Amino acid sequence: MLENQPWELKTALLVIPGGADLPMCKTFRGKINDRIKSYVSKGGKYIGICAGGYYSSSRCEFELGNPTMEVSGPRDLKFFPGPCRGSVVKGFDYGTEKGTRALEISVNLNELPNIAPKVPVYVNGGGLFVDAHKYRNVKILATYPDDIDVNDNVGGSNAAAVLCEVGRGKALLFGCHPEFDPDTLDDNSEVPSFAQVLKTLKATNNSRIDFLRSSLKKLELKVNEKETHMPNLTPLFLCSIDGASGGNLIKSLESEIGYQIQNVMDVGSDKFAINKSMNYVHETENVRAVEDPSLAIKQIFLCENETPDKYLTPNFDIEKFKRCLTEFYELSNQKMNENSVGNTFMYGEVLTSTSGLMDSNFKFLPLIPDGFTITGTIQLLGKGRSGNHWVNPKGVLPVSFLLKIPQSITANSPVVFIQYLGSMAYTQAILEYGVGYDELPVKIKWPNDIYIKYPKYVGENIDKDSKEVTHTKIGGILVNTNVFNGVFYLVLGAGVNVSNEAPTTSINSVIDAMNEYYAKTGKNKRLSHLEEEKLLAKFLTIFNQMFTKFKVDGFTPFLKDYYKMWFHSNQIVTLSHKNGAKAQICGITPDWGMLMAKDLKTGTIHELQPDGNSFDMFNGLISQKR
Repeated sequence: MLENQPWELKTALLVIPGGADLPMCKTFRGKINDRIKSYVSKGGKYIGICAGGYYSSSRCEFELGNPTMEVSGPRDLKFFPGPCRGSVVKGFDYGTEKGTRALEISVNLNELPNIAPKVPVYVNGGGLFVDAHKYRNVKILATYPDDIDVNDNVGGSNAAAVLCEVGRGKALLFGCHPEFDPDTLDDNSEVPSFAQVLKTLKATNNSRIDFLRSSLKKLELKVNEKETHMPNLTPLFLCSIDGASGGNLIKSLESEIGYQIQNVMDVGSDKFAINKSMNYVHETENVRAVEDPSLAIKQIFLCENETPDKYLTPNFDIEKFKRCLTEFYELSNQKMNENSVGNTFMYGEVLTSTSGLMDSNFKFLPLIPDGFTITGTIQLLGKGRSGNHWVNPKGVLPVSFLLKIPQSITANSPVVFIQYLGSMAYTQAILEYGVGYDELPVKIKWPNDIYIKYPKYVGENIDKDSKEVTHTKIGGILVNTNVFNGVFYLVLGAGVNVSNEAPTTSINSVIDAMNEYYAKTGKNKRLSHLEEEKLLAKFLTIFNQMFTKFKVDGFTPFLKDYYKMWFHSNQIVTLSHKNGAKAQICGITPDWGMLMAKDLKTGTIHELQPDGNSFDMFNGLISQKR
């Protein structure tokens, strides 16, 4: 990614963590280092921790004179102008806690006021930034105690954390590990002294968090003022519009998989506890989930004939969703059946991953009905492209649903187009949410990302050739594919930022900006915020209709509408993998959905695969992924 993808404009912070810096020297040499240096000097923000601190200095000097461990030599980034020297505590051993100490660093209260003057932090192989007090572009944020094993003999600053001005940017470097949460460290270490290290770190954890928070603010980052914790998993409620499909699914699971013990079923990567009534839900509310949410038993409650109490689903009105879905299917003249998208659905306030609960469970996936849908409020293990994972916060609406396509029809209806249908259906659902919502500045970025104009640009006229970043991503589509007995089982995952304001923007934030613009210009208009239940029902209904047509006619009938919704008609781009050739986008191929770009010099049509290239829209750059 650092070498070949256009990450700079959309990166708020680049972090190089601990470990060992020699592999980075080998991998980052040349192009990657040049890009990192350019990113920071132009105003980017950077953190280097332990090995990342050594790597970001002008020189690494680790265990000098120790023939089995010595690492010494110049480094390319040079954000800190002097050497980083360690280990500040002797006894370091790779992969163990033998050299670990809870060192009490002294905070520079002139730079970081209003926090504890002494903060114990985890140190294992860490370095100090030599002669940090000599450099005009360096501020010392914290220092090691005097009795460390590698001292800054000249000047005696013993700098443990420094902030470096680098051009218009900043680099925050730590020789220690202030980011380590003691609750996540292994207290079963074979090193007896490590138990005392953990005890010290746990007893002083608040001071560590204050130090880290204050340090991040020196980078001018927006930081949570209150500590937040990963929430526990909550029950999953299995429902259906027809009042029977949820129960039929449970019967199918019992028949084909059966119970491992009591009501617990092993469905592949997960274990499901099946509860056929709502009575037991009250007994499980206060049961703390396993620390790792991927290992927790997922509690599923069948609620065909009753709806969970509102306090169990405070962020999603299941009855409203069911009413909206039924209404939208009727208005679109679609007859809902057991295989309609959304008819059978499962909701959880806090869940692992709407997609993962299906496509990671090889026993469960073949048994669920076509159109089976999972949605929630907070995902702890959200999944994206290139193996990306994240915590999906409240306000970002996640949903995944199953689509079955016989292999026999995929020649006319290639599965690659499912992601295109998904982005089209969601964009259309936003624009057709109600009267006036068609003015929302929402567009598709090839192939399947949904973008919206930043609130500050609402009502502004932007030159079509401007390189200014006027739009930001609010949603995307991911399709995972499995094949069973000649049938494609496609799990389409979608997420759209409805109301979460940070770190980018949300649809409702843009609606607020539009209402302000209407009031300022005297227009008698006002749009209400989107409601997740209604938007989700609209999206599922539109997608079901599109998908029904797609299975018969392929993607050709949708091409015209796709072009209306996307950014890229006639856009001039630079093809970095074609020696910087200039080309004009002229559409997508109707057979496999590849992006077509006509070389302005030779007239050659380049066909680019959706999953093989990265598109930096505002720089007009298309680079090949490797």
